[in-house]
Amino acid sequence: MLLLQEKERSGPPRRLALASLTDRWLAALFATACRATRVHGAALVAVGGYGRGELSPRSDLDLLLLHDGSADPRAVATLADRIWYPVWDLGLSLDHSVRTPAEARRTAGGDLRAHLGLLDARPVAGDPAQVAGLRTAVLADWREAAPRRLPELHDLCRERAERQGELRFLLEPDLKEARGGLRDATALRAVAASWLADAPREGLDDARRTLLDTRDALHLTTGRATDRLALQEQDQVAAELGLLDGDALLRQVYEAARTVSYATDVTWREVHRVLRARSAGSRVRAVLGGRRTEPRRTPLADGVVEQDGEAVLARTARPERDPVLALRAAAAAAQAGLPLSRHAVRRLARAAPPLPVPWPAEARQEFVILLGAGRPTVAVWEALEAGGLIDRLLPDWERVRCRPQRNAVHTWTVDRHLVETAVRAAALARRVDRPDLLLVAALLHDIGKGWPGDHCVTGETIARDMAVRLGFDTGDAAVLATLVRHHLLLAETATRRDLDDPQTVRAVADAVGSPRALELLHALTEADALATGPAAWSAWRAGLVADLVRRAGAVLAGAAPAAVVRPDGDAGGERARLAAEALRTGGPVLALYTGASGVTGATDTPVGPDGAGAPPEPVGAELLIAVAERPGVLPAAAGVLALHRLTVRAAELSVVVPGEAGTPPGDGPRPGPVIVLRWRVAAAYGSLPQAARLRADLVRALDGSLDIPARLAEREAARPRRRGTEPSPPRVTVDPAASRHATVVEVRAQDAPGLLHRIGRALESAGVRVRSAHVSTLGAHAVDAFYVTGPGGRPLPKAAAAELARALEQALG
Repeated sequence: MLLLQEKERSGPPRRLALASLTDRWLAALFATACRATRVHGAALVAVGGYGRGELSPRSDLDLLLLHDGSADPRAVATLADRIWYPVWDLGLSLDHSVRTPAEARRTAGGDLRAHLGLLDARPVAGDPAQVAGLRTAVLADWREAAPRRLPELHDLCRERAERQGELRFLLEPDLKEARGGLRDATALRAVAASWLADAPREGLDDARRTLLDTRDALHLTTGRATDRLALQEQDQVAAELGLLDGDALLRQVYEAARTVSYATDVTWREVHRVLRARSAGSRVRAVLGGRRTEPRRTPLADGVVEQDGEAVLARTARPERDPVLALRAAAAAAQAGLPLSRHAVRRLARAAPPLPVPWPAEARQEFVILLGAGRPTVAVWEALEAGGLIDRLLPDWERVRCRPQRNAVHTWTVDRHLVETAVRAAALARRVDRPDLLLVAALLHDIGKGWPGDHCVTGETIARDMAVRLGFDTGDAAVLATLVRHHLLLAETATRRDLDDPQTVRAVADAVGSPRALELLHALTEADALATGPAAWSAWRAGLVADLVRRAGAVLAGAAPAAVVRPDGDAGGERARLAAEALRTGGPVLALYTGASGVTGATDTPVGPDGAGAPPEPVGAELLIAVAERPGVLPAAAGVLALHRLTVRAAELSVVVPGEAGTPPGDGPRPGPVIVLRWRVAAAYGSLPQAARLRADLVRALDGSLDIPARLAEREAARPRRRGTEPSPPRVTVDPAASRHATVVEVRAQDAPGLLHRIGRALESAGVRVRSAHVSTLGAHAVDAFYVTGPGGRPLPKAAAAELARALEQALG
C-alpha cells in the first residue's frame, strides 16, 4: 500500500517495484511449497504483462508452474494449490497453468494467446535453466511459424478493433482492448520477436508508457481492475497524473493511441509485404534458377515512385533542394490510393527545407490535390502527422491535434473531423466553381476549437491568416474567412429559425455576402455534417438547408425574400390539405409516413405525401398533425409522442390561416387558424404505433381525460437510474434580432423523454402564443427555437422575454 501511495515513484519504476515485490512473495510461497511437497525440477514463471514487469496496482497475475515431469502428479497438484490459494485469498485475479516444457510448447502451438504470453516468460522462482530453455524453444517456434501465425495475429487484432473501436476517438476508451491500446502494443512486440518485420520506434515506448501510466492511475482512482476510462473518472485520473483536467488526459491518451495505431498500420503493411515478397520470390527464383530480381519502380510524380505497394522517393530525388517535394509526394500517394512510405516521410522530415511564405503556386496546388483525393487522404495525412510534417505546413494544427469533442454526435476528434470533412467535400467538389476554396475551408472550418472563445470567430482570423500563408489572394482569403466564420449558419438557421420570416433569409444573405460564398457554404455545410456523424445529417435537414439556400440565393440575386415551396411540396400542399381536413372534421388530423412504404396509418386524411423520388430518410418516420388552434396543442402532442416512446429527431410547428397558402376559407363565419405540427420521429424500440392510436390519445389529452404529466412522472419514477456524468443545466436565450414579428426563444438542453412536453407546458403557463417552432435533436442534445408573441400578437417586451427565459430554465431544471 505504501508503494502505491508514493508519488515520487510512479510509472515504470513503480510497476517494476510492484513486480519485484510480488516476485519475492511468490518465491517464498514456492520455496515453502516445494519443501512441503518435496517436488524438484520445477519453476514458477511469470508470463504476459507480469512477465514484462508491467504490473499495475490491480493487474491480474499470469503464472505458469513449469515442471520436468519427474515428480508424482499428485505432488505437483499439491504444489500448485499451495501457491494458487494464497493468491486467491488476497483477492487477486490469477491466470494459471501447470505444464511441462513440452506441454507448454504444444499448447502454444495450438493457442495463439498462450504463445504470445510465453514470449514474455520470466523466471520468478525455481530452476531458471528450465525457463531459459522453454523461452528459447518458444521463440524459435514463433519465428519458424511466423508466416502462418502473424496473419492469424493480424486477424485477431482486426476483430478486436471492430468490437472495441478506435481508442483515440472514444470518449470512454478501453486502454487495453481498443485499437491503438496496450494489446496492439504487445502485438507489435510479438511481430518484432518474429524477426520478420519491426515497428517504427519513434515515440512508441513513450506511447506505451503513457497508456500504462494512465491505467495505473485508473486502478488507483477506482480501486478496481478496470481498463475502461469512464467519463465520470477522467478528472480524477487526470489529477492523479498531475494533468489539468479530463480533456488534457484524453488528449494525452489519444496522442499515445495515435502513435500505436500508426505503428500498427505500418508494421502490418510491412509484414504482408515481406510475406508476399517471399512467396513471389520463391516462385520467380524457381523459374529463373535462383537469380534475384529488383523490385519494380513506377513513376508517380517528379521525385516520387511506386514500389512494393507504397509511394517512395525516387533515387534521384533531392528533398533538401525541393521544399515542395513533401506535398508532391503526399498528393501523388493519395491520388494513387497508396500509403506514403514511412522511410520517405522520415527522409522528408529530416532533409526538406520549410516552404517559403506565402507558398508558391505549385505547393498550393499539390496541397489541394492531396485534400481532394478522397478517402486515401486520411492515411497519407496520418503519415505526414507521424513525421511531424503537418506542424511545419500548418502551425496552428498542433492546437487541434487529438483534441476531444465531448459530444456524442461527434464521431472524431477535432483534427480527424477536419480531415474527414475534406474527404466528404472532395465528393462535392464538382458542385462548386471553386473546389480549391471548398477543400481548404473544409480542412480549416473548426480550426478555432484549439483556442478559447467562440471557435467560429477565432477560426475566422486563423483561416484568413492561413489563407495568406498558403498563397491565396486577398479576395480568396476573405471568402475562406467567411466560410469558416459562418460554417454553422445554414444548418442552425434552417433547423432553428422560421424560413417564412423574411428577416431570417435576409440575415443569412447579408452574412454570406455573395452567390459564390453561398454555393461554397452549402457544400461545406453538407460535408461538415456528414463528417460529424450519422445523427448530424439526414434528408430532412438536407431539404431544410436546400430550401434556405434557394431563398438566400434569390435575395442575393436581387429578389425580395419570399416563401419558397420546399422540395417535398409541404409549403403549399400537404399542410394546406391537412389544415382543410382539420377544419372540416373539427378534430385532430394525423398522418404517419415512412420513407419506404408511404402511409403506415392515417386518420381523416385520404392521401399520403407524393414522395416520388424523395431521398431515403435514415432517422425515422414523418408524422403530420393538424388541429384547430387552441391552448395546449404543443404540450399535448409532444406528451402523446413521449407516452408512445417516440423519439423526436426534428419538428416544426406552423400556423395556417384559412384562406392562405391554398387553404379554403370555408362557408359561414371565418374559422380560426390551424396549428400544423410536422415531426420526424423514431421508435425508441419496437415498431411505430398506428396513427389511429396516436389520434385517440391526442383527443383525450386535449380534452383533459389523459393526464400526461402524471403518466410521464410514473414512467420516470420506474426507470432505473444509470450511472453517468451529470448533464449540464439547460440554457435558454432570447435572440432579439432574429425576427421583427415575434420573439425568438432558443432552448438548449439534454434530450430526454417528455422534454418538448415540459417546454410546451412552460410556454402555455407563461401565456405566450407559439407562432412557429423548430426542434432539432443531435445525439443527446436538443436545440429548440420557438417564435412567440404576447397576447396582442406582437413580440414580447425585453423584460418579459427575459422573464420567459428564466421561467423556462426553472421549469426544465
